Amino acid sequence: MLSTSATLPSPSQEIDDPLLRRAGISLWIKRDDLIHPLIPGNKWRKLLPNLRAARIAGHRRLLTFGGAYSHHLTAVAAAAAATGFDSVGLVRGDELATAPRNPALARAERDGMRLAFLSRAAYRETLRALDEPATRRRLTERFGTAHVLPEGGSNALAARGAAEIVAELAAERPGGLGPRDLVCCPVGSGGTLAGIAAALPPGAHALGVAVLRGADGYLEAEVAALHRAGWGREFPRWTIDHGHHGGGYGRIPPELAAFTDDFERTHGIRLERRYVAKTLRCLYQRTAQGHFPPGTRLTAVVTGPPTDTD
Repeated sequence: MLSTSATLPSPSQEIDDPLLRRAGISLWIKRDDLIHPLIPGNKWRKLLPNLRAARIAGHRRLLTFGGAYSHHLTAVAAAAAATGFDSVGLVRGDELATAPRNPALARAERDGMRLAFLSRAAYRETLRALDEPATRRRLTERFGTAHVLPEGGSNALAARGAAEIVAELAAERPGGLGPRDLVCCPVGSGGTLAGIAAALPPGAHALGVAVLRGADGYLEAEVAALHRAGWGREFPRWTIDHGHHGGGYGRIPPELAAFTDDFERTHGIRLERRYVAKTLRCLYQRTAQGHFPPGTRLTAVVTGPPTDTD
């Protein structure tokens, strides 16, 4: 099973930086990118509970959704191949069906995933009505019975898997987590932030950094819905920053690239740029602007490793 080759708890590493020292801030990075060689980071934490549930339900196929460069699609394909599941990926953009495969889609196909390309309108409508019986019936008729994962893999099971991050951090930090702790992560579909926020002890806070443009309100609603689905209640002490998306999903503007290059040269750690680098740049800019009181302990969750296109 995948769990036998996982590195848990994932290691934490303190970042020593003059800007942070002057502000009286400490920064740790939680290296979830090192959890598993095939399915690293938050993908491992979110997928494992779903794989277990699929197995218990007797499913032999996983079906999920993603864009052309979706980390989630490649992770599901790899996890399915490693655990004996078939996999189907519904890809946003029917124009991609006849185009040369990019590295992400090519890897998913190498791992046995059957790709089906939907028009953008059909993709949006399918996701909007994903929980409706008629939609599930159409998917079953076309692709067979399957354990269905939403775009990004964020459902109640996934959020509960991500909640384990907090238990690991509390065990690592002297005195556990408390009022001076802010645990930070990128937000694409909301599952990782939902799990972290739900598991935080009293006083600690969570900050998500949106990687999607124009998602104000939408992502907050997604996180709250995951809380209700997974825990039957909503949780306080979390916010989402919408000012560091870098122009939108998949965008790497010059200023973000420059920050990432400097961080990698200074600290010797390569960063995934579409999610992780945006989170760290947000924390550095907020520190420079005096958003955090001295003594704050920041933890940034490194949700995945650099990709072939970083």
